[in-house]
Amino acid sequence: MAGLSTIFVALAALCWGLSGGIGGILTAEGWDPVVVSFYRGAVGFLFVLVWLALRPRGSGLASRRLWFWSVIAGVGVAGNFTFYFVSIAEGSVAVAATLMYCAPVFVYLVSFTLKLESPSVFKWAAIAMVMVGVVLLTGIYRIGSDGVTPVAAVAGLLSGLSYAVFIFGFKYAAPHGSPQAILVIAFAVLAALLFWLGDADQTAAVLKTPSWPLFVVLGVVGAGLSFIFYIIGLNHTAPAVASIVAMVEPVTASMFGVVVLNESLDALQVFGMGLILLTVTALSVYSNAQDGPVTTTPLGK
Repeated sequence: MAGLSTIFVALAALCWGLSGGIGGILTAEGWDPVVVSFYRGAVGFLFVLVWLALRPRGSGLASRRLWFWSVIAGVGVAGNFTFYFVSIAEGSVAVAATLMYCAPVFVYLVSFTLKLESPSVFKWAAIAMVMVGVVLLTGIYRIGSDGVTPVAAVAGLLSGLSYAVFIFGFKYAAPHGSPQAILVIAFAVLAALLFWLGDADQTAAVLKTPSWPLFVVLGVVGAGLSFIFYIIGLNHTAPAVASIVAMVEPVTASMFGVVVLNESLDALQVFGMGLILLTVTALSVYSNAQDGPVTTTPLGK
């Protein structure tokens, strides 16, 4: 069962990686990142709603705390999806996916600020290494020439920060209800927020465009099956193992960008990407081994 669960975690990470590539195709066609994010979340909402209907026990929907933290998680995942696709549209899938993978660093920084976790030399060293990786990956030192644009870099980091908000929201909602109930509320908040912020004409135009199957696939792969796979997989997968397997996401997204979208990275960017992926994974494994108060594994992940 443990081996099968690890496969579920890997499938979820693979789905998230592919969703970045699909989002890259759609934004390259001129679709607003907010609209793309809305459909990703809306389709995901339908999936988790069915999941909740099939497994309604222990939902916790009567709990105010569940609703409060689930709404926070919804705002976080809305920001995560949107900033991720903005970063892709302004830069590349590889850069956006890697910067989003920095989310555990933001979790640590918030935890230090709120005194939920004690800083250590290892943690600060890991954060410093990630910052070096971000500089190399984004080419901040050469912005204005051939480096990553400031919008792409900032949006990618905001995507990671938003994901950290989602992690906190999900973490504190979990004791008060089921994962499917939390996700139903979170995706409902996402859909409502992004429908309000998005371009109404583009949102309606999706239903008539030849590209509508891509929007459906994005929702199914990027928010529907993937979140369900991950939660089921975590039931019998050690958090440290899940943290390592989660590297499949940015690697898959990067490969999609290079192979399908003809994106490219220079040697320093590849080195920076590797530095971020290895350091964040080590940080997550260390955190889970210490069993700290706030997990850095997304969704408990």
